[in-house]
Amino acid sequence: MDPMQNAVSDGSPRGARGASPAARVRLEDVARSAGVAPSTVSRAFTRPERVNFQTVERVMEAADRLGYRREPPRPALAATASGARSFNLLVQDLANPFFADLIKGAVSQARSAGYLVTLGDAEESATVERTHLERMTADTNGMIAAARWTSDAELREMARRRPLVLFNREVPGVSSVAAGDADSSRQLIEHLHALGHRRIVYCAGPHNAWSNTLRQRAQDEAALELGVELINVGPFKPLHGQGAAAGALAWSRRPSAIIGYNDQLAIGILRHLLSLGVEVPGQVSVAGYDNNFASGFVHSGLTCVDAPVEQAGRAAVDLLLSMMAGSQEVHQLRLPAGFHFRGSTGPAPTTHR
Repeated sequence: MDPMQNAVSDGSPRGARGASPAARVRLEDVARSAGVAPSTVSRAFTRPERVNFQTVERVMEAADRLGYRREPPRPALAATASGARSFNLLVQDLANPFFADLIKGAVSQARSAGYLVTLGDAEESATVERTHLERMTADTNGMIAAARWTSDAELREMARRRPLVLFNREVPGVSSVAAGDADSSRQLIEHLHALGHRRIVYCAGPHNAWSNTLRQRAQDEAALELGVELINVGPFKPLHGQGAAAGALAWSRRPSAIIGYNDQLAIGILRHLLSLGVEVPGQVSVAGYDNNFASGFVHSGLTCVDAPVEQAGRAAVDLLLSMMAGSQEVHQLRLPAGFHFRGSTGPAPTTHR
């Protein structure tokens, strides 16, 4: 059995035996568990952009642990016209360049098969994500979803009602495509180890991002085997704007190398370090994941794992069309990632060897 199949919660309550059913968990219970006011929990669900990101993460983790489920609004929708050759694609943030290649690959593959793709933007919000998914389930032929916030149990129910393929998340019983695998994370640690780095900080992404769990676990295992001290900090939003906070925290640990959850975060970290006068890679190396369009242009270039996102978009469409044609098989694909060595990583300073 794939060890990562148990990495994502199935949405059932965890913790003490005999806990109340999920339907009976109240917002106040989540607030008490997260150590915040009920009003903060409410805002975390409805207006997360107005709440500190780390607080939102703590609230979502508490809600998941307790089995709390907030029902999204369910607007009345007309049924999809019979025979319409279209499906839906939901991404977390249309402004994130990471999803541009996913959209490109999916749209291109769909067009070649005579299908149209309708895009949805979850806006990095649990409420918006669930609203989109409920709407899609009621009014679509099929869907591909980069679903971060919705529980495994809810996704399995949606997959029972409509053909569903997940992107960068694995849920037992639901087809999925991941742009990357554990080997790419090991390769990144091995690359830094070969350069003499023995103290590395990883700036983690959202705790409920499946890819973050995959990367963190693979990095931890590789570091343990190689005798590298790997310090995990975060979580952080996978955005350039979080780079200053992530860079400041990571640099305070005095590592010889820093890894960002994705390229946007890593580029933000890199620019923050440079603003402090820190030499990259002379004093510290910086690396990331995804290889988005900016990775080759920032500073002397960002060393990163090259996620096959466009290829994943095409593969997800192929899986979905097969399901829409009647296939009942469940496939969970992990596409191997490449690696780009650029100027942001170099030999560790002699004081760190």
